[in-house]
Amino acid sequence: MEIYELSALELGRKIKEREISVAEAVQASLEQIQKKEPQYHCYLTIDEEGAKKRSAAVQKQIDDRTLTGPLAGVPAAIKDNLCTRGIKTTCASKILENFIPPYSAEAVRNLEAAGAVILGKTNMDEFAMGSTTETSFYGITRNPHNPEHVPGGSSGGSCAAVAAKECFYALGSDTGGSIRQPSSFCGVVGIKPTYGTVSRYGLVAYGSSLDQIGPVARNVSDCAAVLETIASHDPKDSTSVKRDDCDFTSALYEDVKGMRIGIPRDYFTEGLQAEVKEAVLAAAKELTAKGAVVEEFDLSLVEYAVPAYYVIACAEASSNLARFDGVKYGYRTAEYEGLHHMYKKTRSEGFGAEVKRRIMLGSFVLSSGYYDAYYLKALRTKALIKKAFDAAFEKYDLILGPAAPTTAPRIGESLSDPIKMYLGDIYTVAVNLAGLPGISVPCGMDSKGLPIGFQLIGNLFREKDLIRAAYTWECSCASAVTSRKEEK
Repeated sequence: MEIYELSALELGRKIKEREISVAEAVQASLEQIQKKEPQYHCYLTIDEEGAKKRSAAVQKQIDDRTLTGPLAGVPAAIKDNLCTRGIKTTCASKILENFIPPYSAEAVRNLEAAGAVILGKTNMDEFAMGSTTETSFYGITRNPHNPEHVPGGSSGGSCAAVAAKECFYALGSDTGGSIRQPSSFCGVVGIKPTYGTVSRYGLVAYGSSLDQIGPVARNVSDCAAVLETIASHDPKDSTSVKRDDCDFTSALYEDVKGMRIGIPRDYFTEGLQAEVKEAVLAAAKELTAKGAVVEEFDLSLVEYAVPAYYVIACAEASSNLARFDGVKYGYRTAEYEGLHHMYKKTRSEGFGAEVKRRIMLGSFVLSSGYYDAYYLKALRTKALIKKAFDAAFEKYDLILGPAAPTTAPRIGESLSDPIKMYLGDIYTVAVNLAGLPGISVPCGMDSKGLPIGFQLIGNLFREKDLIRAAYTWECSCASAVTSRKEEK
């Protein structure tokens, strides 16, 4: 088996047992990047020199037993809205094309403390605003399963890089499904943790009350190990939560007996692709066979989640992106007359169409005369959605549904109809509005050979339930594949 075919934990074990060196692992990843990047464009920055230099330092720490963790020496990729000291962080925008942060995000620091080797920064929708990774100023990323289709977004570069085996795992950010939806489209596993579990320090903000960093990997075990590594209380982040139950790998055992799983009827109505519905319900049936109690129920307010999300997210974005004005850092227009003209021209030239659209929408809903009518109403809806989930979790341990209503659309289809693109987030945005954890797990392929993923949603701080159920499903799939091979 080639090195790049290994999972993150398998590679970590082989490095620890000295079967593979860190340098060999890094070289295998760089060769895979060189081979695949011209077609898929998963990365915006590849730090080849830094990765090779880092591999030698990490190898030394592994040899002297300073580093003993399961991910020591394993190469990883970072979404380009997470600050990385000495490596460009552009948020896939022209306005930050030459920005090199003087510090790293806390999640990145936690990975490096555990011995990770950062290969580079992955492509994304500009400032995480999009669902296809087509709004990037630096060009689109293509789906490794079919290059004519999108990888999803906004963490499309991270998910595509994992799917193309250009890294062993990656970090993404999830504001309204930006880890879970592209994970579904690319056939990988992605976790959005409970809000506050992973520090947002060093994450370039889109919607501060919704953003959360999470892992993308090839399987549930790798995802659990990465999440365990990056989760920490951070006094630099006022929303960071101190938790004593971040040993997520302890939930990696096959057992869902007696687990109560609810399937919202609201998620299986008009707009859901037939093949997606069939695959998701088949996953539910398999969990039932493993001993889970699965039943349908009504989760109210689903149709209000998308409008409430976009009002709140765009309002916060209009405030957060005000800092990019050409004064302190980033792009500045070449010719201008006076300070205000410089602001306007810099932002007009530096931001893409989708970012401008969301800034304008956010500024509108926060403006005098419309604040009560739109923004406050959206906040009240957010509270009602959280209340609906609270009621559901009084009866169920987990909620199961699709991660997206369709498989990955063809390149160019979504941007022509922004409203349709926004409605594609119908199954994911409510999780962010309520601050809940969610996981996307592959559950099949459609007739075009594109991956289908299902989503599990847990109550606050119940990631272990998600991981246990997802791991059980994954083991069941592996057993089925083994059985088919033996029959042949």
